[in-house]
Amino acid sequence: MTCSVKLAPKARDDLKRLYAYMLERDEEAATRAYYAIEKAMATLAQFPFSCRRAAGDDAFLRELLIPFGSSGYVALFEIEDSDAVTILAVRRQREDDYH
Repeated sequence: MTCSVKLAPKARDDLKRLYAYMLERDEEAATRAYYAIEKAMATLAQFPFSCRRAAGDDAFLRELLIPFGSSGYVALFEIEDSDAVTILAVRRQREDDYH
């Protein structure tokens, strides 16, 4: 199964926010974090069902864990159908929840 991976507008905003946050602290780490997130999201094209289910009963709403540094990131995504996955939100694992 190969499907397209799309970013919802909210997820794009999240990525910009996370990059800006890291950029203020360490430019090299910000670039590495961005590429780690990008690489992890690309795996969803092949293996979307390998990720854990998000809270609730919807089997198509899932979370991708993205390791980076001492914690990492979490991407909330929805498997639309056999051809498409939409990333809905991205946050640092130390954040309280998706916005």
